[in-house]
Amino acid sequence: MLLPSIAVFRHDAFLRYWIMRQSISAARQMMAVAIGWQVYDIARQTRSVEESALMLGMVGLAQFAPVLLLSLVGGQAADRLDRKMILVLTNIGRALCTLVLVASPFFAGPTALWMIFSVSLALGVMHAFSPAASSALFARLIPRDELRQAIAWNSLGFQAAAITGPAIAGLLYIAGPATVYAVSFVLVMIGTYAIWTARTPQHEHVRGVNGRALIVEGLRYVRNNRIVLGAISLDLVVVLFGGVTALLPVFARDILHTDTVGLGLLRTAPAVGAAIVAFMLATRPLTRHVGGWMLGAIAVYGVAMIGFALSTLIILSMAMLAITGAADMISVYIRQSIIQLSTPQSMRGRVSAVEFMFISASNELGEFESGVAARFLGPVGAVLMGGVLALITAASWFKLFPDLSRTDELKPADEE
Repeated sequence: MLLPSIAVFRHDAFLRYWIMRQSISAARQMMAVAIGWQVYDIARQTRSVEESALMLGMVGLAQFAPVLLLSLVGGQAADRLDRKMILVLTNIGRALCTLVLVASPFFAGPTALWMIFSVSLALGVMHAFSPAASSALFARLIPRDELRQAIAWNSLGFQAAAITGPAIAGLLYIAGPATVYAVSFVLVMIGTYAIWTARTPQHEHVRGVNGRALIVEGLRYVRNNRIVLGAISLDLVVVLFGGVTALLPVFARDILHTDTVGLGLLRTAPAVGAAIVAFMLATRPLTRHVGGWMLGAIAVYGVAMIGFALSTLIILSMAMLAITGAADMISVYIRQSIIQLSTPQSMRGRVSAVEFMFISASNELGEFESGVAARFLGPVGAVLMGGVLALITAASWFKLFPDLSRTDELKPADEE
């Protein structure tokens, strides 16, 4: 196997953008571990396993609510305003939120929970604006013929952050959650400086169209493009019901009987599987039968999720999670390629905003769904249900979105 080409990093703006992405990703992963364990630990002092799992789901809901309300606004903002400055400002907002988290362990349990939920809402606002700006800016930092390599490197870097972030957070948590949050703050500031100093192309403003019209146009484009709609909605349904991230503190503490180090390893496991696949895609990108690859990967995801639900051994649980990460990486890679290659430059901010709203629904809202399902079915039952629904979804999308299932090669959209 050839080593991935590093030629894309000769573009200084992309290099700085890439550093920002990985720094922010690592910080988010670390904060997620600390928030999850801190909330669950506080909740278990007075609540049952099922009730505490619901508290974890409420954290996801707090992060999703602003995204639901503002992400389409963030999408049209990415097409109208300077994308670099949107990223700088949202990263500064993340840094301020992280400082509040640093202080939270020094307050009593109920007060700390209110601080965490308030920060989760604020982070949701940041998430509503930054992804669309990030995705739309990214495509302008490198030549179009190097886009696939850049997407693969973005995925590889993200998975590297997802591997190291939770593992380091689990170890640092031994010294307390404040330590995890403090290191996260440093990473956020590194990312902010990287994008601040990047010499990005001058933003081309969309003129003569009001914001509401831009939002409607973006939604209409996604609705009418069956391949894009199928790829985006597939992630929504599968991760909405088949995600397990929010419940990992429950499995770590009360099913697998491990500690924060074990929780960090569980959160790292999907990224290990995804990183292996990302490395393979960086060297040998998928160019044929992409629709079949995407739907097949979702089926594998469902089977592995069922295996995780039934496991009582941490090694086996990590192996199942690694398989889910590998399968999800194939789906993510294809979806990102579809968005970047099939969408005209002038539409990317809005389409990325719609994509992110779906992704956030599948992640943050999925965490809420996991908490609610665990409250009534128990954590094992909730994950079993998700794995079965992932299998059903993979089979259904062959019928619902035949254009996606028959997609062979990805062809760039015609630019205006």
